[in-house]
Amino acid sequence: MVKNSDFNFTDNATITLELPFSEHIEELRQRFFHIFWIILLLTVVAFIEVKLLVKILELPVDNVKFFQLSPGEYFVSTVKISFYTGLLFGSPFAIGQIILFLLPGLTKKETKVILPLLLSSLCLFGLGLLFSYYALIPAALNFFLNYSDEVIEPLWSFDQYFEFILVLFYSTGLAFQIPIIQILLGLLNFVSAQQMLGAWRYVILVSTIIGAVLTPSTDPLTQLLLSFAILLLYFSGVVVFSRNCCFFFDCFFLLIVS
Repeated sequence: MVKNSDFNFTDNATITLELPFSEHIEELRQRFFHIFWIILLLTVVAFIEVKLLVKILELPVDNVKFFQLSPGEYFVSTVKISFYTGLLFGSPFAIGQIILFLLPGLTKKETKVILPLLLSSLCLFGLGLLFSYYALIPAALNFFLNYSDEVIEPLWSFDQYFEFILVLFYSTGLAFQIPIIQILLGLLNFVSAQQMLGAWRYVILVSTIIGAVLTPSTDPLTQLLLSFAILLLYFSGVVVFSRNCCFFFDCFFLLIVS
């Protein structure tokens, strides 16, 4: 089967050969098939080492005993942990497959924008997971433990604990996409850097609301930490866009292809 990646679009000569629509659909199907098997393989590997993953997830909290409410609760939780781990570590491969599919149909200017944006989005999502694991989750759990200290003994359902940190993981990862959204809006001329900076009062209000909505806990410390992170990301996005965004993308693109 002929693929988009079989053609070299870096030459100066004009290429008039185009693949039929059915070939594009077939290539897209093959790439999704590869993504599925990679995620499945990583999920199986994660399930084999699931006890290590469980210990890593339990690290942010001390002096807590976990239990299961039903005989199969822990097994279901480990399956979910394995799947989300496979999905997480398979996402770079999935993004790579999407890039390989889209790259031949993009102009050089579009490539310099879309490729760094996709990779930056992946990096920011990973930073969001790290921020959640090392800052948000310990802050939220310690707040609840200290609040109930010397009153009740902490006995937590492992499945509910996993659901709690899962929501924090992905909500923080999504919140870290704010600079990407800002750059896209700026490149599409929907808003300028001056307008972004001028709306700082509304940004503070919206970041507070987002911090309250995205965090599954009701403690103010976790909400403030996420709100502060959103504000920092927003103003970082303003700085990146105002400091010659195209030059930044050119440097990033050269770093990737070199």
